[in-house]
Amino acid sequence: MDLPAPLAWLVDEAAATLGPELFLAELGGRLLADGVPLAGGALTLAVPHPVIARRTFLWRADTGAVIEALSFAGGPRQAGHDWLSGLGPVREDAIGPVPERLVLGWAGTRPFDRHETERLLQVARFAAAPLSALAERAALTALLEAYLGRRSAARVQAGALRRGTGETIRAALLYADLRNFTALSETSVPAAVIAALDAWFDRVAGAVHAFRGEVLKFIGDGVLAIFPVSGAPAEACDAALRAVMAARAGMAHLDQTREAEGLPPLPFGAAVHLGDILWGNIGAADRLDFTAIGPAVNLVSRLEGLCRPLGRSVLVSGALAAETAMPLLPLGEQVLRGIAAPCAVFTLPDA
Repeated sequence: MDLPAPLAWLVDEAAATLGPELFLAELGGRLLADGVPLAGGALTLAVPHPVIARRTFLWRADTGAVIEALSFAGGPRQAGHDWLSGLGPVREDAIGPVPERLVLGWAGTRPFDRHETERLLQVARFAAAPLSALAERAALTALLEAYLGRRSAARVQAGALRRGTGETIRAALLYADLRNFTALSETSVPAAVIAALDAWFDRVAGAVHAFRGEVLKFIGDGVLAIFPVSGAPAEACDAALRAVMAARAGMAHLDQTREAEGLPPLPFGAAVHLGDILWGNIGAADRLDFTAIGPAVNLVSRLEGLCRPLGRSVLVSGALAAETAMPLLPLGEQVLRGIAAPCAVFTLPDA
């Protein structure tokens, strides 16, 4: 079959496009080259995500640039061609199918004539199959990232599914844990316990992500996060320390809010360490967990357990302290439960 170039691309190649923004830019560019008077286009995907409801990609025909806009769960839903308002003269005859899960729309530099409208409607029909495949991949990616984190999700999607497979990586590790949470959970209604946990996790996980770390696991009221070493170790170590300081500031503000509401504070302890971890698949034959294990994980967990006895909210291992120029206060060598060798321990001056 002799198809116009945009339709041939949709049939033969579009399903393999690596992302929504590349799909939109490539299709828009091909339509423009085929003589369609486009000002821009928009592609919106609904995604299964706890915060983000829809991802909208906006393409400008004059520059070829694509930007992304996010619609959040519970927010207002915009009309289809309103998304194109910054692209140029948007007409009522902008073309785009409007199913529940995705929207592909086009705006012209002038009103589309009957022939152009028919061409764009034909493009919409041919785009349905590759867009469906793209939407499924985007949905899977969103789900995996929500439950595994971005780096781990990428590894799983790349096919790292066999039990026992993984890689040894060097990373700064952060382990943080609420204190007295058992007592709080026994004296509070379940809804209040869940609200307290969510508020705590928002502060610590938000700080981790702000400094390009990744939360690997929520363990009860604890959080294990990593900052992989990709350059100088000091970069990952400084990021972990800054994340701890940001989490501490967030929790101080939260405690003020809770005090005003007559609720008890949420004290916590946190530890950071630098070491090698095995990052990969661990679990049963048919139920896996993509996580990190190794002596470094054990050490950072045990180090956090010293926060209460030492009267500090943040503890830093000697291994991490050796790689950072940030000011730290030495607390001497300490014996960690289950760890053979004593560990040099430091803290932040105001922790």
